[in-house]
Amino acid sequence: MDIFKESLEYHSRPRIGKIEVVATKPCVTQRDLSMAYTPGVAEPCREIHKNPDEAYRYTAKGNLVAVITNGTAVLGLGNIGALAGKPVMEGKGVLFKRFADVDVFDIELDTLDPDEIIKACKLLEPTFGGINLEDISAPNCFYIEETLKREMSIPVFHDDQHGTAIISGAALLNACEFVGKKLENIRVVFSGAGAAGIACAKFYISLGVRPENMLLCDSKGVIYAGREDLDPNHPRYNKYKAEFAQPTDARTIADALDGADAFCGVSVADCVTKDMVRSMADNPIVFAMANPDPEITYPDAIEARSDVIMATGRSDYPNQVNNVLGFPFIFRGALDVHATTINEEMKVAAAQALADLAKEDVPKVVCDAYGVNNIEFGREYLIPKPFDPRVLLWEATAVAKTACETGVARRPIEDFDAYWEELERRLGRSKEVMRHVIHKARKQSIRIAFTEGNNENILRAAVRIVEEKIGTPVLLGNEDRIRETAEGFSVNLNGMEIIDPITFPKFDEFIQVFCKQRERKGMTMREARRLMKRRHYFGPMLLLLGEVDAVVSGQTRNYPDAIRPALRIIPLAEGICSVSGIHMMIFKKDIIFFADTTVNITPDACTLAEIAICAADTAKRFDVEPRIAMLSFSNFGSVREDSVKVVADAVKIVKERRPDLIIDGEMQADTALNQDTLNKRYPFSDLKEPANVLVFPGLASGNIAYKLLSELGDAAAIGPILMGLSKSFQVLQRDSSVDEIVNVAAIAAVQAQFIANNVK
Repeated sequence: MDIFKESLEYHSRPRIGKIEVVATKPCVTQRDLSMAYTPGVAEPCREIHKNPDEAYRYTAKGNLVAVITNGTAVLGLGNIGALAGKPVMEGKGVLFKRFADVDVFDIELDTLDPDEIIKACKLLEPTFGGINLEDISAPNCFYIEETLKREMSIPVFHDDQHGTAIISGAALLNACEFVGKKLENIRVVFSGAGAAGIACAKFYISLGVRPENMLLCDSKGVIYAGREDLDPNHPRYNKYKAEFAQPTDARTIADALDGADAFCGVSVADCVTKDMVRSMADNPIVFAMANPDPEITYPDAIEARSDVIMATGRSDYPNQVNNVLGFPFIFRGALDVHATTINEEMKVAAAQALADLAKEDVPKVVCDAYGVNNIEFGREYLIPKPFDPRVLLWEATAVAKTACETGVARRPIEDFDAYWEELERRLGRSKEVMRHVIHKARKQSIRIAFTEGNNENILRAAVRIVEEKIGTPVLLGNEDRIRETAEGFSVNLNGMEIIDPITFPKFDEFIQVFCKQRERKGMTMREARRLMKRRHYFGPMLLLLGEVDAVVSGQTRNYPDAIRPALRIIPLAEGICSVSGIHMMIFKKDIIFFADTTVNITPDACTLAEIAICAADTAKRFDVEPRIAMLSFSNFGSVREDSVKVVADAVKIVKERRPDLIIDGEMQADTALNQDTLNKRYPFSDLKEPANVLVFPGLASGNIAYKLLSELGDAAAIGPILMGLSKSFQVLQRDSSVDEIVNVAAIAAVQAQFIANNVK
């Protein structure tokens, strides 16, 4: 399936669209209803009527942004209209929420009249704490924003202008510092004189670049003093362009770039050549930010000049100028102080915060997320990575502090240390866990075999695995049938391998090994041959003999049937007596591991102890420091019963075998997760913070718990993750979705790396 079809499926499958409204207060009883609506709601209405600022206290206004467009400049699609632009606006809302916990309503206005847009925004002021203008074409976007900023008392921000300006501005600050150039001395050439280009030029002036050292180019060439269409009497006169007209003999972008120190491109692909880059000054700074194809590609720029400092808008090259580094955090800071505007000082503070953060030591979790061992400030790291969780803390704080200092904060913050902690609590531990896992998987080349190679979802997932560089999919099955199925579903098999068990050169060797393994358990050569023809037996044998690094099975089989061949073929890990399964439950603010959820029905104390140890080591593999709670219906001996004793004995075994682990029990689930209960009622407990690894006393409770939370709670279940084997073998839940298959494959790849590197 190609990315365009997959995108349509992504947007249309239940739940349709990308956003929903979620209530923040309970409404399940008559009393709840009386508080949420009549008669209780009247009281906050009275308070707001007396003091309008109380709206920030009693309503969602203070965390609510309107993303407003008329659809006249949507991405690279142009004027496609307000309705067609709605998916982009919903996407913007997702980014606001994901990165800064800001709520959004997207509003698409069906008008080309800028004054109607201005009127609509002004009428909406009581509802929102801020307005993010989006995808409105120039020059109307300038007029609209200028008017609204002047006439409204909430922040108004046109991201197409200022987002690129702020992020590239941060990169410019650091690029100049790295090569020892001063902003007031550099010559800068701009390609593109629309919303982003003019905003970048204005913002660079705010950072210290001199206007006389700047040349802007549009589709007609250099914007120079005396150009016919820059005369105020010309029918296509554009006062915003005219502001940057310079007395110069340069007429083309090539002329302008000769001897220039920096280039800022927000225009079209391939308008800059290698020769143009060669003509620039020493250590040229080239920001080619046209998307998806830049003004000059990263490889071409590097080939042209070894001393070039390059940035693009793409994620596959260093120094990605991504607007998501700006708008969520700028609004977060502005909303938190109830700012009346986002002024120039706040934008400069945002850029400076990003520039400063890039010079800090990069934590391991960020390096791991991008599949590298180390990230250091330099030519290839001028601005933070978009998924760096510290951006929220640094940038929002800088914006909020500057709003207070410049007098535009209605509610100035007095304790910024406390504010920093508040920001940390907003997004918690989830932080796109699977993206982190996928980046880990990219560290080594891993061959992942899929036993159901002709299954539609497996094939579609394999395409994603290739695209994401998770590993090399190895599809097991009849080659003709796999290719026929792939063609039927428009799946490109490039980057994949196909192995047919029947024609595999080592097939007879596999039979011999399998028969030898099982000969004292009734296995005959004939039976071994019959079973080895089955892909769910052949796959584990491939893994055992090192032909692949990991195997994923179970898409078309029940879990017990899928795991049984692996248990017969693959030895257990050293020191382990039984396998077990774990699910990683991702909540808004926490990651909690549930074990055992798939294998052991009634484990004894030794098995429970092994489950706890394996679960702890698995948690560490995902950069979670484990705190283990052994669950029961009893708290620390409050009930005397055989099943409770099994759990208590398991705790003792773990403490003896692994004194490095934080573990306690037996305890009830609410005790394990409630810090007040732990600290006040059971101060003697070794758990001083809520547990993040829950070990259930039996399969029934573990399986029921994770499925209930997946269906009824606000939790995503990642897994199952099979633990205890000496090789990376993972079992899917039957009929898994493409996303679930990709997730399990990434986990299998990371586990294979762990085993190969013998990391303890």
